[in-house]
Order: sequence, then C-alpha cells, then structure tokens
Amino acid sequence: MTPELSRPFAVARVGETTRVDVEADAAERDAVAARMGLHALHALSCRFVLHRGPGQSVQAEGSLSARVEQTCVVTLEVFEALVAEEFSVRFVPEDQVSDEVDIEADDEIPYGGATIDLGEAAAEQLALALDPFPRRPGVEFLDDEDAADDGPFAALARRPRPS
Repeated sequence: MTPELSRPFAVARVGETTRVDVEADAAERDAVAARMGLHALHALSCRFVLHRGPGQSVQAEGSLSARVEQTCVVTLEVFEALVAEEFSVRFVPEDQVSDEVDIEADDEIPYGGATIDLGEAAAEQLALALDPFPRRPGVEFLDDEDAADDGPFAALARRPRPS
C-alpha cells in the first residue's frame, strides 16, 4: 500500500548531514486529512536533517509545521489550529528493529529495500502531534465540581454559544 504522502529517499544519498524538505500538495493534504479525521489540512511541511547511523540506520531530526481544521470536543465547532513539532526518529532496516522497549530512545521506523519514506514519516509525526481532544481556543472542560447537583443537562446550558 502506498501512503497518502510518500517521499522515498535513497539511504545511499544520506551523507554526514543531509537536509530534505517535504511539503504536501493539495491532493496529499486532502488524503492525509481524511486518514486522520480532520476537516481540512491546509498546510503540511516537514524539514528533515538526516545523518548516517550504525549499520544501515539513518538518524533523523525533524521540524514539522501544519495548519489543520478540527472539531472542538466541547462545542463541536470546527476551528483552525497550528501544529508545530520538533522530533527525532531513527530509520532502521526491517531485520534490525529492536525488540526492547526503551522510552528514552528515539522511535524506530522500519524500512525495507534501500529507501526510507520521509513523507510517511512526516504524516506519522503529524498524527502524534495532533491533540486527541482538540478544543477551540478559550474553551475549557468543565470540572465535575461545576456539574455536580445541577442535573444531567446543566452542562449543556452552560456550554459556550457560537458568536
């Protein structure tokens, strides 16, 4: 299966320090938005700095930026949000993936053949950076104390109204 955002990059092209920029076009953004349940993905770009690692591994530091439309989990309104994330990952050949879990180590991304997919890595980092409970700016969850003794529909009466 080909990912919605694919940018194969030959491992042999990775030098001491190699910079690669990935920017999603409109069709790729639409496909990634659908995959991630977003209303829209207006921009997605990622800058990678790649370094050769031990064996055939590739160390990658990345800087991701995106502009998304999500649904507020409190008001159910669609709102726009900016996503900015710095990350480090390590691409490793499929047969060299570590079985040990080390929460301090960079995530390992297995690859087959002689290429890594920087586009799919960017999409995965976006998925990790998205707030799983997005809220429109200025909207807060109500505490249980605020809802106590008010009955089952009191929280609905207090919810912010669209302006």
